[in-house]
Amino acid sequence: MRFQIPVLVLLLAAASPCAASEDIPDQYPQSVLYSKPVEVIPHVWSAIGATAPPSYENSGHNNNLSFIVTGEGVIVVNGGACVQLAKALHEEIKQVTDEPVKLVINENGQGHAMLGNAYWAEQQVPILAQSEAAAEFEDRGPQSLEQMQGYNKEKAEGTVLQGPTETFEDEKVIEMGRFRIEVKNLGPAHSPGDIAVWLPEQSLVIAGDMAFHERLLPIFEDTGTAAWLESWENFEALQATYVIPGHGHPTNMDQVRRYTKDYLVFLRGQIRKLLDEGGGLEDAFYVDQSPYAHLDTFDELSKRNAGRVFEQMEFE
Repeated sequence: MRFQIPVLVLLLAAASPCAASEDIPDQYPQSVLYSKPVEVIPHVWSAIGATAPPSYENSGHNNNLSFIVTGEGVIVVNGGACVQLAKALHEEIKQVTDEPVKLVINENGQGHAMLGNAYWAEQQVPILAQSEAAAEFEDRGPQSLEQMQGYNKEKAEGTVLQGPTETFEDEKVIEMGRFRIEVKNLGPAHSPGDIAVWLPEQSLVIAGDMAFHERLLPIFEDTGTAAWLESWENFEALQATYVIPGHGHPTNMDQVRRYTKDYLVFLRGQIRKLLDEGGGLEDAFYVDQSPYAHLDTFDELSKRNAGRVFEQMEFE
């Protein structure tokens, strides 16, 4: 049976434009975590990261660090951007349960998913990632570490490169305690090796960077927006009731569709119109993205996103 207890108050709060702000540097000053973990549904917790770029003030905690208390052990989703964040999350887990952490899952190969792995490896905890994410971290991990050291200063102390200890290709199913947990590679999305953690009995998905909320998504050089839209159909097919996105508060499918799929469709439509009119790359930086101007990181990312989509679509 699916989990039936409503979290309507949480979902309404998450849908509110006041639910997140990149102007708030730290919501949990007594911890290196940006915010204290909240119980989204029974036994599933998430420490919601800042909707701003990584900084010293937020310690690089600008993604969501989640954990599942299964009854037979804890499964953590995301290693964190540094060992201090991983340790701080572990301290919060210990306040919730006496169960040991049995597994860490990296949502992709980015620094804020994997740079905290070294802490978990010291605790003898296995670390799981999709194979492309592991390759991405092996290739770009040194760059991610150097960038994190630059903004985190002394908070970066003790962080060393540690990749996953186990990889998979398409799906990894974990039966632990009260949960069936399906770790899925739904296809190319935001970055190589993106995965979603699907809890079918609870109808909840920890979406990773497949889905964004409350902030503008970034388009990287290797982000294939057309492929992401194709993979989105696999994500929709889950028919999740509850969504913990990669960034932003827990919410529902309507909200993450609005700020992920709909944004990609909108921006590609604007660039297609520009291409059809014979416009160039410099014109792409000024296409109208005003329907999304209220989102955090819009100023930092919108022009860059348009330029990268132009470069992709120019040769599609």
